[in-house]
Amino acid sequence: MKNAFLLRDDIIFLNHGSFGACPREVFGDYRQWQERVESQPVLLLGRQIVDLLAEARAALGAYLGAHPDDLVYVPNSTHGVNIVAHSLSFSPGDEILATDHEYGACSRMWEALCKHSGATYIQQEIPLYCESQQELVERIWSGVTPRTKLLFISHITSPTAMHLPVAELCRRAREQGILTLVDGSHGPALLDFSLEELGADFYTGNCHKWMCSPKGAGFLYAERSKQHLIEPLVISWGDEATVITGNRFLDEFQWTGTSDPSAYLSVPAAISFMQSNNWHDVRSRCRELAQVTKNRLCELPGIQPLYPDNNDMYFQFFAVALPPCDVAEVKQRLYDEFNIEVVVMEMNSQPLLRVSVQAYNTPQDMDALIDALPRVLPH
Repeated sequence: MKNAFLLRDDIIFLNHGSFGACPREVFGDYRQWQERVESQPVLLLGRQIVDLLAEARAALGAYLGAHPDDLVYVPNSTHGVNIVAHSLSFSPGDEILATDHEYGACSRMWEALCKHSGATYIQQEIPLYCESQQELVERIWSGVTPRTKLLFISHITSPTAMHLPVAELCRRAREQGILTLVDGSHGPALLDFSLEELGADFYTGNCHKWMCSPKGAGFLYAERSKQHLIEPLVISWGDEATVITGNRFLDEFQWTGTSDPSAYLSVPAAISFMQSNNWHDVRSRCRELAQVTKNRLCELPGIQPLYPDNNDMYFQFFAVALPPCDVAEVKQRLYDEFNIEVVVMEMNSQPLLRVSVQAYNTPQDMDALIDALPRVLPH
């Protein structure tokens, strides 16, 4: 499927997880929306936008298992996390429980918020190697105290690509009266799930990563009974009901000033692209290639796995522990000398290699990585 994407032919692209990659036909739909906006901006942005967004939300809701009126489009999941975090009220002594595998930008946001509110951001330590989802449940839940007000967890962690047991943790939190916010940056299209069945109070995700939409398309889901708790980061015309939907949640969040909605309106095209290309089979092939590649990498000297080969700890997106090295140098040399775009980073003083396997990747791409890596690691 490499020709279906716009990626350069001279780059071995193993980093879909960072910013995604948009298929040609989806990008074509995006360009058509941009041209339609610019051809008569007042018509689309002033008269048609409410209905157009409703159609785009309906497609997204059907795909994610949520009522479209419980979803709003946002630029990205970090934006969605900020909306929820800045809406909720925290007091000195309150605790926000997360893991030490969360995305750094979101952790930075929580730390800044806690500095002003007096609450405490707790990052429960999760070992770099875990055997099972049950082990993860118990390790994360052991951080809950009577002061825990919010559980903030990733569906799939950014640095380690580890699938966290969100449904069980949300169930326990609900029983204890603890609010839940899930960072689903890597969830949609990488996993099959229903937002309503998952049970999170708030879930924010990206469409531009594994769903293959254009950049700038994310969403925020709020369970119906919790929608009154959150406020938009930007106050605009929603409160005056200038953009009428009859739904306060939609009115407040859908219109926060002029912006280009083309990425949002292209999400149905991204969903259609996946469906027409039998995405379930595509993901299965990618998952198999990821598993084989992870095991081959772990045969190299000094490289260790972060999880076993079972069905629910990782999918087509994985990380391995590297031996001590200069991660910036390794990453740069892989790109400069071998044209390989892949994540090499450090977490808790441990060098990691994070590999994404998407529809356009081939076994030859993985061969190139396995051949190049020993050449750039210290001997």
